[in-house]
Amino acid sequence: MGTRLKVLVWAAAAFAIAALCCTGPAAAVGVPVLRVCADPDNMPFSNDKGEGFENKLAELVADRLGRELVYTWFPENTGYVPNTTGSNACDLVMGYAQGTGLIEDTNPYYFASYVLITRGEDADLEGVTSLADPRLTSKRIGLVARTPPASILAMHGLIANAKPFDDRSGESPADVAREMIAAIESGELDAGLLWGPIGGYYASQSSVPLTVAPLVRESVGPATFYGITLGVRPNEPQFKHRVNKVLAENRTEITAILQDYDVPVLDREGQLAAAAGTPPAGR
Repeated sequence: MGTRLKVLVWAAAAFAIAALCCTGPAAAVGVPVLRVCADPDNMPFSNDKGEGFENKLAELVADRLGRELVYTWFPENTGYVPNTTGSNACDLVMGYAQGTGLIEDTNPYYFASYVLITRGEDADLEGVTSLADPRLTSKRIGLVARTPPASILAMHGLIANAKPFDDRSGESPADVAREMIAAIESGELDAGLLWGPIGGYYASQSSVPLTVAPLVRESVGPATFYGITLGVRPNEPQFKHRVNKVLAENRTEITAILQDYDVPVLDREGQLAAAAGTPPAGR
């Protein structure tokens, strides 16, 4: 995704995974492989050094399935959906939006939304959680072109003062996020709109206190709130069931991984999830 609702902007064409570069240690004799498609340079999601939260999730799933993790590196900006059929296909595609219909998917392992990022000291925008809020009128708002929030801003007549950023201009989503956040820090922008995982991660690295507000209350325009799943091979219900079981049984650990990267993790109702390991209220 420009700011990263990844597969929603991938084209539906697939291509032979055998033509791509696969890396990772060779599987031990007799140990089955879990072939995972991931981006080699897309922090905080994944990179070829294994530093992203999707790398950590892939390691967890491979361990619980008793498989050797092997990556097929797949830069998202190629514009294709990874192939999930055939002997050399991906077993899992990381970070796949639920319900797109391009690849079969698992149950969601977390929910995320686009976010509105503002300076913590800006009392004028304190508590803004929707792009319909009249306090955004005349504000300078950064947005990534061709993303759902851009359409919603247009519907509310807020485009005139907006500053578009284009992640198809050669900059990576991380570069765009850092540039937008720097403009918020300096006061060039009053606010910015980014995909939640990338916005939360880079906002947390700011030298200026920033507020990250999930956008889950939009009443017009495209969806801004999604369940995030793993893309799986089609027509393998037993494998899909096993992966779903791993996701369900390790939900607390998965949430902790995401929160370690400052991802604003939401529940099904769009509320911020409690910190992993926090006991329910009243206990």
